[in-house]
Formats: sequence, C-alpha cells, structure tokens
Amino acid sequence: MDKIELGMTGHAEMVVGTNDTAPRIGSGHIAVLGTPRMINLIEEAALAAVEQLLPEGKQSLGTHLDVSHLAATPVGMTVKAEAELISVDGRKLLFAVRAHDEMDLIGEGRHERVVVTAASFQARIDEKGKSLRR
Repeated sequence: MDKIELGMTGHAEMVVGTNDTAPRIGSGHIAVLGTPRMINLIEEAALAAVEQLLPEGKQSLGTHLDVSHLAATPVGMTVKAEAELISVDGRKLLFAVRAHDEMDLIGEGRHERVVVTAASFQARIDEKGKSLRR
C-alpha cells in the first residue's frame, strides 16, 4: 500500500447505450442513463486510480457510496467519471467522485473501498455459500 498516495485519480468513460438506460436496468421508466450504471462507472474510475498499485493478492471492494445523480443523460452522449483518493485510513480508501456528460455535471459524492486479501475473502464467500447446499 506504500505506492498509494492521496490525490491519485482514476478515470472511466462510456457512451450511453440503450442497455444503460433506466428502463433496461430496472431503475426507472425514462430512457436516460440509469443511476446504477452511473455508479458503476464511478466505481470503475476508483478502481483505475489504485487497483494496479495494490500488493500482489490484494484487491479493493466497494463498501459505501454517497452519490447524488444530478442531471439526466440521453442515449448517445459520452459520460466521464473521475475518482480522486482523498483519504487512506488503514485498509479504507475514500474517493471524491464526479461524473460529467458532454454538457453537465451529472453526479458527485463520495465512494469508499476497503482493501482485502483476495484469497481470504474468497474463502469466506465459499464458506458462506456452503449454507446454500444444506
């Protein structure tokens, strides 16, 4: 984690397609970018900021989002998300996040991720999954 520094940024970009709209993903009825898809793009930006710098066998998992979806984006418009690392507290990483389309700021807020050991996390999930087979 010594390579991770405050101020690091990550970016993600997409062109809104029909599969990204609120009706297609179950978050509304108007054919504009759905909030869950905007949040996914924000998480992609956070991953791009730090994931490649984590030690071997580590990865980050999203644990908290506090994001406002401020403006609608129609199909065909490009959306860009940015995540800036603003706090590191042990394994917790906090990002300031923003998303813009070609005209407006469409989303902003905070996104928290926690760094885990991938193998240990997977073992816990596998153990939890065993309860389904009882």
